[in-house]
Amino acid sequence: MTDSDPADFVTDETSVGARLDAFLAAQLPQFSRVQLRRAITAGEVLVDNRPAKPAYRLQAGQAISVILPRREATGPEPEDIPLDILFEDDHLVAVNKPPAMVVHPAKGHWSGTLASALAFHFEHLSSVGGATRPGIVHRLDRDTSGVIVVAKTDEAHLRLAAQFEARTTEKEYFAIVAGTPEFDRGVIEKPIGMHPYQREKMAIREGHSTSRDARSVYEVVERWRGFAIVRVLPKTGRTHQIRVHMAHLGCPVLCDRLYGGRSQITLGELQGEMPAGDVVLARHALHAQRLKLKHPISQEEVEFCAPLPADLSHTCEQLRQLR
Repeated sequence: MTDSDPADFVTDETSVGARLDAFLAAQLPQFSRVQLRRAITAGEVLVDNRPAKPAYRLQAGQAISVILPRREATGPEPEDIPLDILFEDDHLVAVNKPPAMVVHPAKGHWSGTLASALAFHFEHLSSVGGATRPGIVHRLDRDTSGVIVVAKTDEAHLRLAAQFEARTTEKEYFAIVAGTPEFDRGVIEKPIGMHPYQREKMAIREGHSTSRDARSVYEVVERWRGFAIVRVLPKTGRTHQIRVHMAHLGCPVLCDRLYGGRSQITLGELQGEMPAGDVVLARHALHAQRLKLKHPISQEEVEFCAPLPADLSHTCEQLRQLR
């Protein structure tokens, strides 16, 4: 059987109540659960000829058909890219990822990735995520800066991944948004699924097969005319969650091309004038500033904080002066 062949299973009594992703992980140990979840979400897994969610609970006698994920044969090419290391021991590394860096190789981004930098700087990284994702436990969007943890061993990776799955980690993001939220704090609970027309986007979608529950807690830290700083604590980890939720609130993350319709802002626009002057910010204003979790081996609570990058600090200073 090759990686592109379909795989077929029929459930029995021993599988009753099992999650679909867990069932497949047990049947297909050569693939990570993350890879299998991607296949499920992409509609490449059918239960009784219908797509299902990763958390779907199985019954006896169900037919499951899987188009197997393509396994990567080689890892990223090591590249001597500087890394801002926040913490390191024998089991994990916490990195302050800069903006404009893709986490792992993907179509259109084969070099300059965090994975390539990690491959250069560290001799041993976990293999759980597959060849192109050495050590990668979770991810940040290309233009989102801030804290990301990397596993050096498979044991650390599996234990860290379990914390993210169980939602016991505490993640805090800094965002500058266009617009001002009506309330100083609130909770956004809206399911997120694939956008119906644009493949690169996600969307609020009730009851869709790709939708999964999503919850974000936010607090306004500072307000100006037409802009605000918001602290966001996502309680789930959906793709583009904060960006989708803030756009749903009517206050998209500043310079978010996908969800706010623009990719940069000039000094003149910050002043409320025509779009003239120097560009102040040219990427979406989102930064993963704090991550709290249990160390995968010692089980002690650890917290990693990434300082605000220069472009976001400068934008805030300009807003305080001009607004």
